Amino acid sequence: MSHRFAGSSLSSLAALALAAPLWLSAAAVHAAPAAPATPPAAAAPAQAAVNPVEKPIRTLIGAVRFGKFPMAISMLDGESQGKQLLGEDWAKGTPAQRAEFIKLFHGVFAKQALPKIQKNFEHLESMVYDAPEITGEAASIKSVVTILHALKKQELKLKYKMQKVGADWKVVDVAVLGDSMLKSIREDQIIPIMKEGGWAKLLELLRQKA
Repeated sequence: MSHRFAGSSLSSLAALALAAPLWLSAAAVHAAPAAPATPPAAAAPAQAAVNPVEKPIRTLIGAVRFGKFPMAISMLDGESQGKQLLGEDWAKGTPAQRAEFIKLFHGVFAKQALPKIQKNFEHLESMVYDAPEITGEAASIKSVVTILHALKKQELKLKYKMQKVGADWKVVDVAVLGDSMLKSIREDQIIPIMKEGGWAKLLELLRQKA
């Protein structure tokens, strides 16, 4: 049996492109235009800081926008993604196998998905974030993205799954209209591969793609 790892699910992976605003648009929201100098007493109040749960999403999108794919990958929580993708099989892998999986999976993601995601920025207009829902070291944040089409605008509802790693928040997953990116990859590709050949087959296929 042959597998096109991370190929048939590229439409799911490309959901990340629909899950954030243009970096330049985001920067415009948080950077007021220059104004004439005023006395200190009349100075405008400072802009509110970006929510720490939202910040890595903006960093991820900015990195993809300008082709800085290694920086974009650094905003992802590979270990949490591995646990979600492999389920009970994650604990059965050796530390070396798990580390290699994260490296290879992110390598394939950067090679196959991020260029397509970058292309999708051409159709994005804006993103509005809700306040994050935080439970311990995990969080979720909803957003609505507006996409420009030739004849109309489209709004999509998205939900990010976040995980706190040390002092920082990382992106784990994104759901578009309720459909999880990682769940699609797990069901369509990871489960069949693991049934066929376990960790050895999974890493072999990832090495070929990466």
